[in-house]
Amino acid sequence: MNKKTSTNFVEVFYLYTIVRIKDWNRGERPREKMLEQGVRSLSESELLAILINSGTRDMSAVELGRKILAFAGNSLTTLSTLSVEELCGINGIGQAKASKIAALFEIARRMEMLPEEKKRVIGNSESVACIFMPMLRDIPHEECWVLFLNRQNIIIRKEKISQGGIAGTVIDNRIILKKALQVLASSIILVHNHPSGNPSPSEADLKQTRLLREACRSVDISLLDHIIIGKQNYYSFADEDVGK
Repeated sequence: MNKKTSTNFVEVFYLYTIVRIKDWNRGERPREKMLEQGVRSLSESELLAILINSGTRDMSAVELGRKILAFAGNSLTTLSTLSVEELCGINGIGQAKASKIAALFEIARRMEMLPEEKKRVIGNSESVACIFMPMLRDIPHEECWVLFLNRQNIIIRKEKISQGGIAGTVIDNRIILKKALQVLASSIILVHNHPSGNPSPSEADLKQTRLLREACRSVDISLLDHIIIGKQNYYSFADEDVGK
């Protein structure tokens, strides 16, 4: 048997011995199962199978879905934090499949931020946390954001001011005040995350809050709160009556 004939034999062997999704009973195929029984009838691996659309030469899409979940410790929360590069580390996942998975979770995060933030009245720290928890709780680096509010505590703008590493980020009070004056904000709320998951303020956080509050007073703008986002909870300087 020559090399060409041998290769063809191997290809035919794979085609006829591997159980592919299209060879399954109709009720067991993820897409058909979804259409007949509803999307809620699908397991997490079946949902992933529909998303990635295809498996590999020796693994069905559902089996690959199970492998993806296993890589994330069978946790969708953990899976949602993986980057495209990390997902590509799974055998059978290339950039196209990894990008689909990352895009899905980004859409989910943005949906958590609905309804539309503009015209939302900020009444307490919880209303701020509802906006920023989905955005910041799972990212591996620090980001600093500011909410700019009018006199009725309605959001004028939400803007990222700086981004840093695991240990911290540099916040320039002059940039914050300049933007606040440009949008005619009456008050602001500073928000940043702690990648460690512990929202307790550091000495640097305490100092930053004090300096920003003093700077705001000099231009007749109020710093209503400084909120630190953790993994499962948050810390509010206003709630704790700190730094006033």
